[in-house]
Amino acid sequence: MSSLKRKEGPGGSSASKTARPASESRPSKRPKPSGSTKDDTKSSAKKGKDGKQSKSDAPKPSSNPTVSLLKDEEPLFPRGGASVLSPLEQKQIQIQAKKDVLFEQESSAAGKKKVDKVSKKKKRKSEADVKPAQSEDSVKIESLNFKRLVRGSLVLGTVCAINNYDISIALPNNLVGHVPITMISNTLTQRLEAMEARVKNQEEESDSEDVGIDLNELFRVGQYLRAYVLSTIDESGPVGGKSKKHIKLSLRPEDANSGLSAQDVVPNATLMASVASVEDHGFVMDVNLEGSTLRGFLSKKQLDKSISEDTMQQGAVMLCMATGKPANGKVVQLSTLADKLGSVKAFPAEATTIGTFLPGTAVDALISDISQHGLVGKVMGDLDVTADLVHSGAGPDGVDLQDKYKIGSRVKARVICSFPEQDKPKRYISLLPHVAALKPKVADKDGEEVEPLETLPHSTKIDKCTVERVEPGIGLFVDVGISGVPGFVHISKVKDGKVDGLFENSGPFKVGSVHPGRVIGYNSFDGTYLISFEKGVIEQPFLRVEDIPIGAVVSGVVEKLVVNEFGFGGVLVNIADGISGLVPTMHLSDVQLQNPEKKFREGMKVKTRVLSTDPSKRQVRLTLKKTLVNSDAPAIQSYDELAVGLQAPGTIVALLQHGAIVQFYGELKGFLPISEMSEAYIRDPKEHFRVGQTITIYVSSFDPDAEKLFVSCKDPSAFGLEKQLALKKLQIGDLVTAKVTQKTDNDVFVELADGSLKAILPVGHLTDKSVSKTQSALKKIHVGQTLTDLVVLQKNEGRRSITVSQKPSLVKASKEGNLLKTIEDVRVDAVVNSFVKNITPTAAFVQFAGMLSALLPKSLITPEAQNQPSFGMHTMQSLEVKVVSIDRDLGRFVVAIPGVAPEKKEEKPVEKAVNAIDSSITSVLDLTIGKITQATVASVKETQLNVRLADNIQGRIDISQVYDNWNDISNPKKPLKDFQPKQVVPVRVLGVHDARNHRFLPITHRSSHSVLELSAKLSDLKEGEDCTPLALDAIKVGSTYIGFVNNVEKNNLWVNLSPAVRGRINASEASDDLADLMDLSKSFPIGSALKVRVLAVDVEKQRLDLSARTPGSENQLTWQKVEPGMVLVGRITKLSDNQVLVHLSDSVAGPIFLPDLADDFDEANTLKHAKHELIRVAVVDVDRSNKKIRLSARPSRVLNASLPVKDREITKNSKLEVGEIIRGFVKNVSDKGLFVALGGDVVAMVQIRNLSDAFLKEWKDHFQVDQIVKGRIISIAEGRIEMSLKQSVVEKDFVPLLTFADLKVGQVVTGRVRKVEHYGAFIDIDGSANVSGLCHRSEMTDRPKEQAKTLDARSLYNEKDKVKATVLQVDAKQKKISLGLKPSYFKDDDYNMDVDDDEGAPLDSDADSDEDEDEDMSDAGEAVITGTDTYANDSDDSGEDGEDDSDVEMGEQEAQGATGLDAGGFDWNAAMLDGDAGSKKRVAAGDDEGKKKKQRREPRIQVDKTAELDINGPQTSSDFERLLLGQPNDSTLWIQYIAFQYQVGDLDAARKVAERAIKTINMKEEAEKLNVWIAYLNLEVSYGTDETLDDVFKRACTYNDEQEVYERLASIYIQSGKHSKAEDLFDEKILKKFGSKSVDVWVNYAHFLHTKLGKVDKARELLKRASQVLGTQAHLYLALVPKFAALEFRSPNGDRDQGRTLFESLLATYPKKFDLWNQLLDLEISTAGDKPDVDVIRDLFGRGTKAKGLKPKQAKAWFKRWATWEESRGDSKGKERVAARAQEWVRAKGKKEEVAGDDEE
Repeated sequence: MSSLKRKEGPGGSSASKTARPASESRPSKRPKPSGSTKDDTKSSAKKGKDGKQSKSDAPKPSSNPTVSLLKDEEPLFPRGGASVLSPLEQKQIQIQAKKDVLFEQESSAAGKKKVDKVSKKKKRKSEADVKPAQSEDSVKIESLNFKRLVRGSLVLGTVCAINNYDISIALPNNLVGHVPITMISNTLTQRLEAMEARVKNQEEESDSEDVGIDLNELFRVGQYLRAYVLSTIDESGPVGGKSKKHIKLSLRPEDANSGLSAQDVVPNATLMASVASVEDHGFVMDVNLEGSTLRGFLSKKQLDKSISEDTMQQGAVMLCMATGKPANGKVVQLSTLADKLGSVKAFPAEATTIGTFLPGTAVDALISDISQHGLVGKVMGDLDVTADLVHSGAGPDGVDLQDKYKIGSRVKARVICSFPEQDKPKRYISLLPHVAALKPKVADKDGEEVEPLETLPHSTKIDKCTVERVEPGIGLFVDVGISGVPGFVHISKVKDGKVDGLFENSGPFKVGSVHPGRVIGYNSFDGTYLISFEKGVIEQPFLRVEDIPIGAVVSGVVEKLVVNEFGFGGVLVNIADGISGLVPTMHLSDVQLQNPEKKFREGMKVKTRVLSTDPSKRQVRLTLKKTLVNSDAPAIQSYDELAVGLQAPGTIVALLQHGAIVQFYGELKGFLPISEMSEAYIRDPKEHFRVGQTITIYVSSFDPDAEKLFVSCKDPSAFGLEKQLALKKLQIGDLVTAKVTQKTDNDVFVELADGSLKAILPVGHLTDKSVSKTQSALKKIHVGQTLTDLVVLQKNEGRRSITVSQKPSLVKASKEGNLLKTIEDVRVDAVVNSFVKNITPTAAFVQFAGMLSALLPKSLITPEAQNQPSFGMHTMQSLEVKVVSIDRDLGRFVVAIPGVAPEKKEEKPVEKAVNAIDSSITSVLDLTIGKITQATVASVKETQLNVRLADNIQGRIDISQVYDNWNDISNPKKPLKDFQPKQVVPVRVLGVHDARNHRFLPITHRSSHSVLELSAKLSDLKEGEDCTPLALDAIKVGSTYIGFVNNVEKNNLWVNLSPAVRGRINASEASDDLADLMDLSKSFPIGSALKVRVLAVDVEKQRLDLSARTPGSENQLTWQKVEPGMVLVGRITKLSDNQVLVHLSDSVAGPIFLPDLADDFDEANTLKHAKHELIRVAVVDVDRSNKKIRLSARPSRVLNASLPVKDREITKNSKLEVGEIIRGFVKNVSDKGLFVALGGDVVAMVQIRNLSDAFLKEWKDHFQVDQIVKGRIISIAEGRIEMSLKQSVVEKDFVPLLTFADLKVGQVVTGRVRKVEHYGAFIDIDGSANVSGLCHRSEMTDRPKEQAKTLDARSLYNEKDKVKATVLQVDAKQKKISLGLKPSYFKDDDYNMDVDDDEGAPLDSDADSDEDEDEDMSDAGEAVITGTDTYANDSDDSGEDGEDDSDVEMGEQEAQGATGLDAGGFDWNAAMLDGDAGSKKRVAAGDDEGKKKKQRREPRIQVDKTAELDINGPQTSSDFERLLLGQPNDSTLWIQYIAFQYQVGDLDAARKVAERAIKTINMKEEAEKLNVWIAYLNLEVSYGTDETLDDVFKRACTYNDEQEVYERLASIYIQSGKHSKAEDLFDEKILKKFGSKSVDVWVNYAHFLHTKLGKVDKARELLKRASQVLGTQAHLYLALVPKFAALEFRSPNGDRDQGRTLFESLLATYPKKFDLWNQLLDLEISTAGDKPDVDVIRDLFGRGTKAKGLKPKQAKAWFKRWATWEESRGDSKGKERVAARAQEWVRAKGKKEEVAGDDEE
């Protein structure tokens, strides 16, 4: 029910005004009355039935010191008459006001004047504004409403709806809140995050782990929960619109238990708890009290029977009761039993603070005041509690509070709400029986308890609602005819329009009046129906989406036309108040509308039909198709409504190659096969149907379980039982008579005389003659003609199709019984009649009856015909052929033209057996299947015995055909070891073995590649015994056999059970001994014998799965069977950086984390393993309830416990001691510090202060996840482990950091610049305890002091520069250190001292290099590798003039022709075409002098001055390494280093430097990385091979923008003169890859063709190609064509006329694009040189003034430019002419505007 607000009765005040505080009602210094209170104490005086106040109810003094105050509130729905007072009420207010004034006059004589003034003011006010004085100690009875809910409020509620991602909770007074799935508990959120990670990573084990979180399994409707208010949002709509209010709640225990401390947890206190883990005897529960580690334990005996154990999943939350005080302050016993939790007698009597009394807790309250609108009471003598109109029972249940309760009596109730921001704590309580018992309210129907919404569902119309109670300004409580459940009608829902007032004894809504109503809701917490008396609501067809029946025809109004990115998207139709549905485009009409927006308009009334609804998304789908709206067919929407043969309309939603998908109502869809689309043949459904078409179908078949539905367009009634019998009776080859019903160019449709069956007579089957004769015969046939002697060629009962023929040859063959119908009818050498079906270049295919066909090879056609096109044949031609050969197994045969005989192979005479072992064998013909004979062993192989039956007859005995029993095998590893060559063995012939493909074949398939398949089994050597080898279809699951290893794979063994049967053994099923599984090839050599048992067999797929484990041991490992300590073998299914996922069985899988991979963490690397690899693991811990397992691959676990262990295994049972040094892996880097995984769930925390002895400003940069760290345990308290990583704590030989006292004058230190000011630099000293010093600018250079003092230190150093300094002064008192950076301080250091005076001391490098050798190498060459946006190192040699000097030097250096491996100077942005090269981005250095100057003017990167060397720059490898220490992200430095390595002749070293650069430069510095990649490409283009270039190029494309890398490579090719490669790259790669989305690639290629290759025609062809590829979009077209036209002007090979033509076409197409005129004019003027074509330019100026749509501002600029041009030529008259033209244009423009104005008037 909505929050209830009342309007005061007599003595009260208007509901529209707010009560003033007592301090405003009377003088503050007035003494309080001692023995009485105001008669307002009983302002809620009862009225008699006549509505008048009785004498007995007159105000009288009361001895109770507490005064009730019923706060005046505005109604929640402020509609209609809330401020209207009856005359009687106004009179009573006036009398009461006078009494109040007299009382105050008597109370305070000193305040007489003031009171007089107040009384006069009150008299002047409206009587409705007069309010009684209020007591300062009064307690307000307030109802909970949306405005009072603030963040932090705690509310009791019941679950009223459970959705996929949130739950809805009904709150007191008709409020509803929502709990997102992420606000239920932290544990549940972690499960969601883990599931999301698995989905993203697409883990294979996802089906064996969590399959999803179903909130229906965690909660149940009606469940009581305590919720924490997170936010309230009021989305008020426009004026008059509905307001949407959203309350966001949290159930997380840390929120729902806020304000509750561990001391507040006493018996019978309630807590919200979440399941942390499931144990054998109960559940560990998290209560998350602030500042406490208290946890709860819920015994299974204390779990209420209404709660299933399946519900008790990790993260599930529930309201629990504490059954005792926490033991040792750590664990509290909980209960959810209904008889305890729901008993109001079980209140926390031992509570010591009011914090215990949170919502959901029972209280024993002392009543201190009673009014007709609620109760006031106290708990523990201090905590105020109130029960409002609803929850006191006065409103819904009609309880007379004055009669039922007495002041001073005690009442048991339940707290339902508390607020955090109240000055004085107060709780709202409920006396309603169902709330007090924490049970859902039930309705009484025929003596049975049922849910209220089952008795009276939502939207139900009620004929009679009897008014039971009237609350003026609030609403009506009504009887809806349901016992036990009242109804409430808010004042805004009483009637349509404004309500004048509600009165108990008068008016249309007085007590006892009866009205029709409608259920608009139900609040399960208040237990009240929400009713509306509004006529519009009662007559409205639908109130909710759920109320709309699918298939219903409804009327509506077009609300909006939907337009999306694809164009017109449909129509929104309003069908009820607040309910709109979408009509998709395909459902707008039965025909396809070209312009649907013209047919529909907003406000248009339409008649629609509901296709489907989705209440969860509040979506309705409608149709406007007349065939559906006006259809009388049933609206089928489920499989329950289907029946075979049912006719219904459907809409095609998808067309497939083999059919169509048809949509019905709801979500029901069916498949329409192509064969069921029509009686006639359909080749492509798209030729006959379209998406969105509505068709009538018939249900063919359906399977509800599989959710499959097949439909047909063919009417089953049109093909009745008689026709079905006739079709079945009709046989292929029968002669029939038929009547012609239709004739087309290709077919004649006939109807058979017997049975009225329809058939097709192809035109080609009319005669045996030529095509022309056949066409003549077709002309003679007419509709209605009867044709006799037609032979049935084909029959398809499924499609009910029949094909007949009138060919005399086929008719004759049918009469004579020679017509071939099946392969069994075919005989070799038989001459038969056929017709040509198909012709190929190598053969023809002929067909007979019954779709029987044969091959007619080219070689078997007459020689004359072989040379003719199509062998002189045509399709459907009658042909007499002779059968040459037959393959009955495959159903094929070959025919020939009679007289053309195939070449017969001479049959070889049967070869006699030579030196047969068995004298009875004379030839191969004597060796029949089952023949028992003898053979000599020729050789012994691993899997077979090769034998000879004679010198010219070979055979083999497969190893599976040697032994009958396992006991006969003496050596299972080498079963054939007992056989020796030349040994004679008895054998039996089984068949033939094909040596080419190792297949077992029948004896009839003997060939030159085959040998005899023999058996040496004793059981096969007995006469009369069946010797058929074992076949796959004879194998049963569970049977056992002897198998022999045939092949060994990484994870499988392949074994043979017989020559024809081969099975697979999974590696985990190969043995019970885990040691055997680690090396399958060694444990199971080829040929070894195994006892195997069949696990699964699939004959269709030819699959056989076997197991070699002993029976009982291989039973599938399940969660119930796995135990800690077990050593198992699993298969790795996934690898990541920090874990290896291992599958132990189909249902059990678990990860091996880094701490469990190795005994030495340094060797813990997941990349050492491979996917699908077998691995031996040990089970460390098992959590069966949550299906979690901890596995270990430590050698000390799985191999030998005595193996050395560097990092011991940590489990939850491990005993860690303070002071112990231990290593672990960083699990998380948070803002509070590091979390280090020690093993399993054991995690240690390292606070920021314990990370390092030194100050780490950006400490997170020093650590990353999975990093190994070493620390000492410093604290173990309450289950929390703390570590320290400080070296001073961990290492014994720790060298302490430098302190202030350790520094001495003259000491040399290194450091990093922290801050730079103009007067000096502050330097942090390395290896110190945050010690820093100042280097004054006078100590930075060896210049004279006068010059040094004027230096700006900021010009020499930047922050974070690395420097070497000497200590000059140490001031112990002020703790100040002076440092010096002068190079002269470091003369004794072993580095080149030839440095600039302005430079400081460079840092020493660890790299050792030969100085002399480096000096020699410096002259090795002049090649310089540069990247994009780079420049030569400028030298500062002369103070302020250095910049100018460096420019001169650079110019000279480049003039000398230094070779640069840069990205080339090709203008990729076609800047020259736009006439402003300086405005474009410079891609590479070195194009022209203008670019060089522009480049040098760019701000230089400030480098570490202490690392700069002499004026010649770095000369050795150590120099570069030294520089790179300070500038690791400087691509210029890296590229110079690459060039240096190549100059000294070491190409491999140059490549290594490039690779280092790519790995070293920070990934955020994308431009710097790209520069190195381009230089690397440049190096490979110039000096590498195609292979090395391709490798670098592919990698560059992977890590950078692919298009940019392609363009840079083309530029490098062009710059290096490899034009053919550049052209190939453009044609084959760049245009194909990027041509569809980039204009620049086309322009750049055209520029290259124009300027470099001179292929002008090819460049012009590019424009056509580009226009086709890019399409006709205006912005692309305008970006493309002008640049191609500019090429014609600027290129030395271009044609200016061609360029003008392109511009003219653009101007004609886009006349209002005046910028095109400017571009053309620029080109005419700028590219004309010294001799411009004056006439052309002047004509262009003149035409421009006549351009369509020319605006005055544009015209002014155009004329001004024209005049300037004329003036530049010295033509003053020309300038005057321009001025005259301008004035004329202005006058003409003015006239046009006047005419336009007149027309408008």
